[in-house]
Amino acid sequence: DEATAPSVSEENWECIQRFCEQVNADTEGPWFALRLLAHKIQSPQEGEALHALTVLETCVNNCGDRFHSEMAKFRFLNELIKVLSPKYYGIWSSEKVKSRVTEVIFSWTVWFPQEVKIQDAYQMLKKQGIVKEDPKLPEDKILPPPSPRPQNSIFDTDEEKSKLLARLLRSRHPEDLQAANRLIQSAVKEEQEKSAQVSRRVNTISEVSENVKRMDEFLESYRRGELSPADQESLQALLQRCERLRPLLFRLASEAVPDEEALAEVLQANDKLSRALGQYRQAVASQ
Repeated sequence: DEATAPSVSEENWECIQRFCEQVNADTEGPWFALRLLAHKIQSPQEGEALHALTVLETCVNNCGDRFHSEMAKFRFLNELIKVLSPKYYGIWSSEKVKSRVTEVIFSWTVWFPQEVKIQDAYQMLKKQGIVKEDPKLPEDKILPPPSPRPQNSIFDTDEEKSKLLARLLRSRHPEDLQAANRLIQSAVKEEQEKSAQVSRRVNTISEVSENVKRMDEFLESYRRGELSPADQESLQALLQRCERLRPLLFRLASEAVPDEEALAEVLQANDKLSRALGQYRQAVASQ
């Protein structure tokens, strides 16, 4: 109630921070918090609804995966949609509140692309004509305090950037907040690229292991003369997939150079693949 009091024009950041701490401390914190926030966001008092949206966004920044998981469920998303829908509260919600709700949902489609229900909810709003076009997210939209960063993020490894970000976030000048936002977005993009590299590496190494295992099984049958025509076709298709994996492993190795452990995994996978291809050539030559 204090954090969303409509009589107060400025955000009570101390109170909002205590709310976030309580959400994190309680096992059912995210579930209870989102029920309370949905009620406040649907308030007929514009100030209360806007404050509640600020609290919501701050929770997104500070309350981690449990909160994200709960907010991405249709149960909560539907409560936000009611604020926009003319069938529910959209007939009397102020344009400012509806604009902020639209902005919030759209921003989640950008920052949480893996959450299918958020994407579906936003696309439904566009399909029904409730949202005419994507809102432009303001560059100075930084919510103090800054969100906790994942371990080993760019700000943990680059001390200069970490100091610069802290200085920009302490500033009250809009241009500094815009610079901080650009810095955060750049860091997020860099870490997303790193995450994509890790995903590609893990998936490729897994595919190599599976293909090498199948190759060994086919070659064993081949040596015994027990390979059917259909199996011979499958072996040829498998050979082609293994050949296509080689240049991909070379690219992954060049990406992994700074990380000795990752590089060792890629090189080990390459050794397995080379061995399997060598055994194939040897088996075919011996026949």
